[in-house]
Amino acid sequence: MNILLTGATGFLGYRILEVLVNNPKIKLIIANGRSLMPSRRVTHDKVKYFLGDLSKIDFVHSLPNDIDVVINTASLSSPWGNRELFYKSNVITQKNIINYSKLNNINKIIYISSPSIYYNGSDRFLVNESERLPAKFVNHYSTTKRDAEILLEDSNLDYIIIRPRAIIGRGDTVIMPRLINAHKEQKLKIIGSGNNLVDLTSVANVVYAVELSIFAPSKAINQTYNITDGNPVSLWESINTVFKGIGLQPIVNKVNFFTAYFVAYIMEISASFLFKEKEPSLTKYSVGVLSKNFTLDISKAKELLNYKPIISTNESINEFVDWYNNKNKNEEN
Repeated sequence: MNILLTGATGFLGYRILEVLVNNPKIKLIIANGRSLMPSRRVTHDKVKYFLGDLSKIDFVHSLPNDIDVVINTASLSSPWGNRELFYKSNVITQKNIINYSKLNNINKIIYISSPSIYYNGSDRFLVNESERLPAKFVNHYSTTKRDAEILLEDSNLDYIIIRPRAIIGRGDTVIMPRLINAHKEQKLKIIGSGNNLVDLTSVANVVYAVELSIFAPSKAINQTYNITDGNPVSLWESINTVFKGIGLQPIVNKVNFFTAYFVAYIMEISASFLFKEKEPSLTKYSVGVLSKNFTLDISKAKELLNYKPIISTNESINEFVDWYNNKNKNEEN
């Protein structure tokens, strides 16, 4: 089996690539990304890198055509930014990959989407894949991820869509580093009570779900799956565990939800009209994410994909802490 893995130089893509090279059923992996850091290069006879921009159709059609499965992890992921850039990065790339797959008779596309499309500003528990989505999504990222899902659903290609909730673990450059930077800049406070329960997802569990999707039985095809660690945790307790592990003081100061939301509202207006290229330090979405309960139902993935978490949230937090500390130690030497 030959695989095209997009986003292979990013956090999730790199971790997927690490695992897939050890699968004897996979003979070749075309690894795509815009650029490649030495620390994320996987050197293996099965791996061939093709670096380039997936929003450019000529580049996409220059990729090898003897592919059986596409795993699309490439995405612009941010709570703030230019709508056209999100559309180009998340929707145009999906259109190009679908077009390429049809021309080359590729069997299946596995797409990494986002449960941010469920966000409606309220506490949510055990959200399943069939629940009604908000009439308006919270930001350009969520909007374009859902647009990309619809393109795939309407493509007449076989597909599996995965919605992993808050990916953490070794190599994370998105969730925990943002919180660490906010802490160091003294811009982070507990929003609301600090007792909100959320699902987090170890990157190793997402990789496992992707591997299951590659070899999924026919009953599991053309479906969308929530993926989490399956054991909701206290968000702020988990965040403070990371802080303690890397030598930072835990966050104890709190701010009222409505106060934080109003501040975020003002910051978004200012960013929209005065500082269009700069992300505000607080957004309405981030206020909601940090203060609301948010858990997902993963029973469908368990039933059809035979998914079962292989690592716990605490283990993946420890994995991140060890990696972060070692990375900083090496940078100092």
